[in-house]
Formats: sequence, structure tokens, C-alpha cells
Amino acid sequence: MLAMNELKLGTIITIDNQPYQITSTQHIKVARGGASLRTKLKNLVSGQVLEKTFSSGDKAEPADLQRQKSNFLYKEGDKYYFMNNASFEQFELDNSEIGFAGQFLKDGLTVDTLVFNNKPVAIKLPTKVELNVVEAPPGVKGDTAGSASKLIILETGAEIKAPLFINKDEMIRVNTETGEYVERA
Repeated sequence: MLAMNELKLGTIITIDNQPYQITSTQHIKVARGGASLRTKLKNLVSGQVLEKTFSSGDKAEPADLQRQKSNFLYKEGDKYYFMNNASFEQFELDNSEIGFAGQFLKDGLTVDTLVFNNKPVAIKLPTKVELNVVEAPPGVKGDTAGSASKLIILETGAEIKAPLFINKDEMIRVNTETGEYVERA
């Protein structure tokens, strides 16, 4: 069982025999009262969003999910196609099931697939992925008070902010959890 302080963004718990992933948390402390945690949870099977508040004594059951390695094959419309590395079976996930992670998927990338009742329900990307810069405007130093950045486009179509020294056709590392530039590859 997970205590309230162990419930973090991305944690997957079971509510009514369904896996829910925590997508938002807000810690609330009321004067003379106990602390509570207001969360938004997304059902990994149906996509339904649920708001739930946990008190300091509440416990949550971690979801019983199997993890399998899979390779991303391609995207067609709103569908993402993957292949299980062990059984070589292909499966698809919808854009709503992939979410934010979809903008960092490139062909051949190995991901962790979360399986609930023998059905793939979500993927987990590596924390950092290497992507090629396909479009980067020239860096112009101007009236900058702090670190200067510019908007670049990656091979997957994702747009992120990067330092001025990043140029077209460079490989960079991107944090897939925050969508931020990390370093040159």
C-alpha cells in the first residue's frame, strides 16, 4: 500500500480494479487540520479522468501492471503502432493513451509497455532520448538578462526551447518527462 506522501506524478494506482495514473497533484494544508493531497487521475483503460482527494491517513493500492519491452514502429493518423520484443506481436495505442509522450517517439525507440489484463494500456519512455534537430533559427544575441533560448523543431515534430548555440542537424538529448532540452548528444 502507498501512503499519501508516496503518491507522485506518474504513479499508477488501482481504484475499483482499474489502473489510474496520477496526472496532477496539489498538496493542501489547512490550519488546525491535517494535510491532504488533491489529485487528478486518468483511467489507463477507458481514458476517464477522475478527481480524488487523499487525507493523511489514506492508503492507495499500487496497480498490478506487467512491464514489457516494445519497439515503436510508426504513427498513422491518431494511432501509434508498436511491436512486443518478446512475442513479436504488434499492437496499437491511441493518441489519447500516449498523450505527451507521443511527441518524443521516433522509429525503433524501445519503450516500456504497461500491460493490464493482457491488454497494453500505456507506455513509459526512457527519461532521456536523443533526437535530431531539423529546424533551428540562427541564434541572435540581443537584450537578454538571463540565459537566452530559441524554439527548435525536432525530427518527431516536437517544438522545444534550446540554447542559442544549437544548430540544425545536431543530435540533442531531451527529457521526456518535462519536454526540456538537456544537452548535446
